[in-house]
Formats: sequence, C-alpha cells, structure tokens
Amino acid sequence: MRRFSWFNATALSLGFAFLYLPMLILIIYSFNESKLVSVWAGFSTKWYGELFRNEAFLDAAWVTIKVAVVSSTFATVLGTMAAYVLVRGGRFLGRTLFSGMIYAPLVMPEVITGLSLLLLFIGIGLDRGVTTIVLAHTTFSMCYVSVVVSSRLATFDRSIEEAALDLGCSPFEAFRLVTLPIIAPAVISGWLLAFTLSLDDLVIASFTAGPSATTLPIKIFSAVRLGVSPEINALSTIMILIVTSGVVTASLVTKRAAVRQKQDEQAAVRMDTE
Repeated sequence: MRRFSWFNATALSLGFAFLYLPMLILIIYSFNESKLVSVWAGFSTKWYGELFRNEAFLDAAWVTIKVAVVSSTFATVLGTMAAYVLVRGGRFLGRTLFSGMIYAPLVMPEVITGLSLLLLFIGIGLDRGVTTIVLAHTTFSMCYVSVVVSSRLATFDRSIEEAALDLGCSPFEAFRLVTLPIIAPAVISGWLLAFTLSLDDLVIASFTAGPSATTLPIKIFSAVRLGVSPEINALSTIMILIVTSGVVTASLVTKRAAVRQKQDEQAAVRMDTE
C-alpha cells in the first residue's frame, strides 16, 4: 500500500504554506529598511532598536510577561489539583457538576467569559488592573492544564505509588516523591500551554484590564488600527521566537522524560528477573 502520493504531498505543502507563510513574510519584513511594511527597501535591524526604545511597548510587554508567569503558575497548581481529584477521587457527590465547571471554559465563548468576569469584579468592587487580569487568565487556562495532567494521570501505573505507600511513605510523600516526578512532563506542558494562552489573549484581557495595566496584545491591536508599523513586525517576530522556544523546550523535556521513564522500566524488569 502506497502511503506517499503527490496529492498528499501537495495538500500537506499547501496546508503548511497557509499556516506559516504569513509568519515567514512578517519575519522577513521586520528587517525592512522602509517605513512602509509592504515595500522592501533593503535589510536593516533599526526597527528592533526603535522597538526597544518604545516605552509603551516595553511597559505592555512587562505587564504581559508578569501576568503570564503568575497566572500560568496558579493555573498549573489549581489544574493539577483538579485533575488529581477527577482521576483519583472516584465517585463523590457533585462530581458531575465539578467536572462540568472545570471544562466549561473550554467551550465558553471568550466574550461571555470576559463579560462575566468584568461584572464579577465590578460587583465585588475590585479595581481592574494586573490582579484582575491574572485572575481572569487563571480562570480560563486552568482547564487546559487539567485536561493535560488528567490524561497523564489516567495512564499512570498506580502500583508504583502503592509500593511507596507499602514502604512507609505517607500519601503526601508518595505524591511528592513518586507521582509528581512521573507526571512532571505533563505539568510542565500544562504550564507552557497556560503561559502561551495568557501571552496570546486579547478578548478576556480587554474586559478585565484597566487603564494602569495594558497587555501587549491590547497594545498591538490598538496600534494596528492606525496602520501596521515595522515596529509591530519586529515585536511579532520576537513573540514568535519566544513561543517557538517554549514549544521546542517542552518537546525536549517530554522526550527526555519518556526516555528516562523507559530506562527506569527496563531497569525494574531486569531487577525482577534477577
């Protein structure tokens, strides 16, 4: 059976071109000498220098990174706890409701989520700023972490954890010393996913951000309404580089953890046979 054909190759090439050709063009034109983003006038890196001298973009970038790091950390902790309860908690009163509330942000329109959070913050009298953006991003990104971690916990060999309990570990020590290191690649992947989602969010941040806290996507959206400048091309190129580095790092960590787990399993099999 032939698995390769010119039709498959053409379809695959067109698909990748549709996805990545605009990004490639954006990266190329970020090194354009001209102020016009559609006219090539020679190679130059001056717009990167202009970008790093733009205080508005730098302040927005700092707010975005700070929000992404804090919210992804909170989302990872809460999402991991929720996944552990869903997988290991068995049947308990309110499980269906709890599961539905965890996964609801996955299918809820971002406009509805943002408006709901805005009304909540107004109702409790919380001023909009960095804190409200962190809470909002934690709310919608923890469900993604929960999905990733729960899928790893569902395939986890519980006999290893039971062996640790038999050897005198408390349930918390067994989780900290055995379970957590094994599911660490999933936890790291969930953190990186939450970080990327927070870095990219525009809609929810538009509802929950205040005058004193403007994220980078909001700043870019406001700037492009007056026309795309080469500085935005340079900024987008840097963001693409950051996200690409995160994806590559997550892939390497996951691959290394899989290799280590396989080696540990082979060593355990050899010890049992001996």
